[in-house]
Parts: sequence; structure tokens; C-alpha cells
Amino acid sequence: MNHASKAALLCASALFFGGGWQPAAAQEHGRPEQSRQQGREQGHEGREQGRGEGRGPQGRPAVDARGQVLDARHNHGRYYPAVGSVRSSLPEGYRPYYRGRDRFYFSGGIWYAPRGPGFAVVVPPPGLVISVLPPYYSTVWFGGIPYYYADNVYYTWQADQNGYAVADPPTDADAPSSPPDNAQQDLIIYPKGGQSKDQQAADQFECHTWAKGQTGFDPTQPGGGEPGGSAMSRSNYDRAMSACLTARGYQVN
Repeated sequence: MNHASKAALLCASALFFGGGWQPAAAQEHGRPEQSRQQGREQGHEGREQGRGEGRGPQGRPAVDARGQVLDARHNHGRYYPAVGSVRSSLPEGYRPYYRGRDRFYFSGGIWYAPRGPGFAVVVPPPGLVISVLPPYYSTVWFGGIPYYYADNVYYTWQADQNGYAVADPPTDADAPSSPPDNAQQDLIIYPKGGQSKDQQAADQFECHTWAKGQTGFDPTQPGGGEPGGSAMSRSNYDRAMSACLTARGYQVN
């Protein structure tokens, strides 16, 4: 083999053993780089989506540091454990409720039901009656009736049971109405506890319902709903209203 042939053979070998690996090596290095670039783009897109989907009203996080979910409906603005989440034991101060063979437990506005060895957060069935509303709730009006809302549950006042019943969500739940004008105008009512206008309207509505049931007199009806009206019935009604509102923290004159 002459010198020229040897030189050609060496060049071919270099291309095969050296240059042949180079494109492959460059391709392998290119893929991770491309993957990293795609990852950065996807990560940025994900964060941007997270800013939209992971934020509640006024920029509050949709999920807090403890994994609780923001309930922003009706401007409620409280965090609660997600429905379906399970805890090993019930919190202190819970109250038991029963519906047939089903057991439910209520504490701090949150409902639980047995789930295996623990207790799962659930939405309670309509009809369960509690004597005291959750510590934090929002008053929402629909068709002249106040509903009390907390943690995706609506409650309505039931005078015959002297408590608040879990209710089905009202029709057009996302379009509440304004509080009605006060049905009882003769009494002068002062909110000693700084109750809001909505809360005062709700308290007056409930006290009106209770006083009407106690006395049979309804000042929103002509003649109080009684043939010929009755001054004594009106006086009893006013006394009942005053007692109810005073017990709720109002000064009544």
C-alpha cells in the first residue's frame, strides 16, 4: 500500500471512529438542552396558570399552608379542609347528629362522617338542624328569606324547631337579592354589638317569625292577620319582638 492509500485509509477511519460519534454526541447533548428549555417554558406557563387558577378573590391563595381550600362564595373568605379529606379523630367540642343509621359530626362549621378508621369531611344532608350557627357565616338573601352560608352549606331558620336547618342551595344561588325593608318599623332597634345591616335584617326577620308564631299577630298583614285587628295582640307581638332582639344583642325602644 503506497503512502497516498494509507493516508486515505487513515482519513476514512478518523471519519468513522471519530467523526461518526460526534454527531451522535452532539445530538444527545442537544436533547437535554432542548428538554430543559421546554421545561422552563412549561414551568413558566404552569406558574402563570397557577397565578390565575391558584388564587382566590383579592389575590388570596386558593389553598393555604395547611392545605385548606378557600371558600370565596358570597364573599365568605374562610379556609376549610377539602371535602373528602380524612382525619384520624374528631376535633374537640364536636356535636353528633343522626339521620337514620347515618352519623354526622359538626364542629367549627365543618361536617364529618365516619370513614374507615377515621372521619371524612362531608357535605351534610338537608334537614339536619343545629341550634347555633357556625362561628363564621355569611348572611345571604333569596326571595326575602335569609340563608346562612358557610363551607358550601346553606342553613335556614326553622322557628318550629328553634334551630337552623341544613337546606338545599337556593335557586339562582349565585344571584342573591337585597335584604327586604324591615317588616317591623314601630320599634327602634339599635345594634349594640355592631351588627351589620344584613345581620340586623336577618335577626329581625327571625324574631318576627318567632313573635308571629307566639302571638298569632303579623304586622305585615292588614289588621295583623286577625279579623278586626287587636291592640292586645299587637302589644304582645311587640313584647315578643323586643325580648327576641334583646337576647340577640340589640337595644329596643
